[in-house]
Amino acid sequence: MSERSAIILFAHGARDPQWAHPFQQIQRLVSKALPDRTIELAFLERMSPDLATAVAHVAQQNVNRVTVVPLFLGAGGHVKEDVAALVRNLEQRYPALQLHVTSPIGEDQELVAAIASWVVRQHG
Repeated sequence: MSERSAIILFAHGARDPQWAHPFQQIQRLVSKALPDRTIELAFLERMSPDLATAVAHVAQQNVNRVTVVPLFLGAGGHVKEDVAALVRNLEQRYPALQLHVTSPIGEDQELVAAIASWVVRQHG
């Protein structure tokens, strides 16, 4: 069986549908850069799809490895507890699927430096 992988970009979610626009743009850019990989967007709360729905969708596409990328600036309770619990449940539901969770994007020093640089350019 050949290796098929997917990336699920995982954001918090909000009541306002416009809140999702930057995350949808990230999904489009990643999809364009990685055309041979399935790229999904999922939300922790208040928006659809949730993580379980996104994993179910990629599992139906014969994907055998899923990387979940938390689009959170910090590793608070949502990342440390909520995401971990969701992934444990999904691992039980899909034992043949390799699930990997990356560190949240806010722990990437290049991204943090880019945000700081933007602030300085805008307000320096």
